[in-house]
Amino acid sequence: MAFRAMQAIRFVINRKQNILRTKLIRRYISSDDQHKFAKGLVIGLYEKEDDRPIKLTESGENFDKKVEGQLMQLIKDSDLKGTLGSGTVFSNVDSEYRSVAVVGLGREGAGFNELEMLDEGMENVRTAAGVGARKLQMQGCIEVYVDSMDYPEQAAEGSALAVYRYQDNKKKNEKTNVPKLELYDSSETDAWTRGIFKADAQNLARRLTDAPSNQMTPTMFAQATVDALCPCGMTVEIRAMDWIQQNHLNSFLYIAKGSCEPPVLLEINYCGTSPEDKPILLLGKGITFNSGGISLRQRDGMDQYRGSMAGAAVVVAAIRAAATLSLPINIAAVIPLCENMPSGMSCKPGDVITCLNGKMLAIEQTNKAGVVVMADPLLYAQKAYKPRLVVDVATLGNGVKKGIGSGAAAVFSNSHYLWKQLQKAGSITGDRVWRMPLWKYYQKQVKNSISYDISNTGTGLASSCQAAAVLNEFVPTTDWAHLDIRGVGMLTKEGNIPYLLRNRMTGRPTRTLIQFLYQMACPDQSHKSCK
Repeated sequence: MAFRAMQAIRFVINRKQNILRTKLIRRYISSDDQHKFAKGLVIGLYEKEDDRPIKLTESGENFDKKVEGQLMQLIKDSDLKGTLGSGTVFSNVDSEYRSVAVVGLGREGAGFNELEMLDEGMENVRTAAGVGARKLQMQGCIEVYVDSMDYPEQAAEGSALAVYRYQDNKKKNEKTNVPKLELYDSSETDAWTRGIFKADAQNLARRLTDAPSNQMTPTMFAQATVDALCPCGMTVEIRAMDWIQQNHLNSFLYIAKGSCEPPVLLEINYCGTSPEDKPILLLGKGITFNSGGISLRQRDGMDQYRGSMAGAAVVVAAIRAAATLSLPINIAAVIPLCENMPSGMSCKPGDVITCLNGKMLAIEQTNKAGVVVMADPLLYAQKAYKPRLVVDVATLGNGVKKGIGSGAAAVFSNSHYLWKQLQKAGSITGDRVWRMPLWKYYQKQVKNSISYDISNTGTGLASSCQAAAVLNEFVPTTDWAHLDIRGVGMLTKEGNIPYLLRNRMTGRPTRTLIQFLYQMACPDQSHKSCK
């Protein structure tokens, strides 16, 4: 016992000595040396294939030459095999970089997988860069240099998404450091910058969605949107209660009246080309907290419904990216913001309201308020902007979450062209979409009453298909796509993407929407902003 006690005392003394030594080192080394001391490097490693051994990327080989083969020798002495996402951090390999993270890229030459509808080469780079950057972040590096791994844009996306943290409500000394990211050993800075812009946009959506509902009320969301978009040269109109009433957006107001927080409708305009060109219209569902109203949701897990405004967050983030990338396209967005709360003013199950198009909409379940909130704003926006096409983004039916989980966002569209463009965008970004049916079969399920025109729920089990069928009633002639992001846009609980955090809001599918807008703006890539 005495021996163990002495060991414990010696351990405590050694630990205190190490802490003191670290403080002394930090005190006496110059600021330049401190800067070098906290730099890290991410290098990619291809796995062994047949008779080919494991292989570093081109930048990795250049670094290995710089350190006279030490890195490859360390790799051979370790268990690294280049398996995708597996990695190790080596220290004291180089005087400039304190730590070097070597991360597996999988097989060399991976490309588009038609069966998976995914460019695996790009996604592998996001994964490797993200895993490496996060490992170095946990090592305390304040600057992380990232190997392009032949895909600098995707390396930027993966690393910037991986090191992001929502920490607004943590004490300053308890926050995880978010390192500065730089491209290593490559001249493709334009591609790297594009990737950083896209990741920053998704991180904006994550921040808006992850914020507690008392810190992201409709009014606060509107202010956050102004702060994010106005410096980029966009106009943001904030429509208050009086305006909403004067324009008879009854379906929106009927849900909003159950809360003490006043509703807000945002109108956003980005002009990237001739003002005469018709815009793409985006609409994002913005229920900043969805308790279910009188049809109250279960207590366990209710806090995640602060993310019921994920659609609005994705739309705001995508428009900001379009502006930072200077896309030659006009975009208009309409975002209805409110809370769905139980009170004496709340709408009741079975209530019927008259929409702008004269149709009678029954609210059979108040916990399915998304389509009700979106109905009149969708009609208003089409009349106000006369768009070339409409895309709405919303967390609606739980059916899509049960059907395809967090593997993809669901797309319902009356246009095969729009679907193919969204499918292409998802395969490039790694944030895939999957087409779901928009058939008359489901329209009948939401229009089968002799007492009113449309129900917000319908009959049967296909809740997401029925929600899309309801929205289809409010898009009379325009090419339209509805993205149901219920399975991908909220908390990540299973099927976690390596460069996103588990049990946090994801900001998906922001980059897919950005890529879609890019494809719409640059079909032939002739404009200078498209290159």
